[in-house]
Amino acid sequence: MTAADTPVQTDAFVARHAALFEHSPWVVERAAEALLFTDVHAGLMAAVHAASPGEQLALIRAHPELAGKAAIDRTLTEASTAEQASAGLDRLTPAEFDRFHTLNAAYRDRFDFPFIICVRLTDKAGILAAIEQRLSNLREIEIATALAQIGEIVRLRLEDLP
Repeated sequence: MTAADTPVQTDAFVARHAALFEHSPWVVERAAEALLFTDVHAGLMAAVHAASPGEQLALIRAHPELAGKAAIDRTLTEASTAEQASAGLDRLTPAEFDRFHTLNAAYRDRFDFPFIICVRLTDKAGILAAIEQRLSNLREIEIATALAQIGEIVRLRLEDLP
């Protein structure tokens, strides 16, 4: 299938999907340039995997920390707000908040990007356990894991589109 064969208009595609990636509309714009796919999720993720390592890191870094400053300041995107709430991250006890803050800081110090997990597929305890377990990973593994988790986030966000 070529771009000429597809009924999807580039501008319409970008407008519909631009918010799927946290503060990173470039992913959708690149995927729209190709429009050589029938599976939107696969096409979007192909754009992510074709990006340079620096661009992939920028995508990862565009995500907020879980139960972090953006949540407190209420500056999360609408999708992130709903997703974090679905895992109960908007209702943390002081002890849970401290634990998230400590683990987020340790993770960022170790890898230089925020911990990424598809919170809609887990809960507070699962997230905390995953952060603790993944802190022992190599950086390359964490980059790949973060990108895979972004893929899961995008897949669920796509399913929610009207």
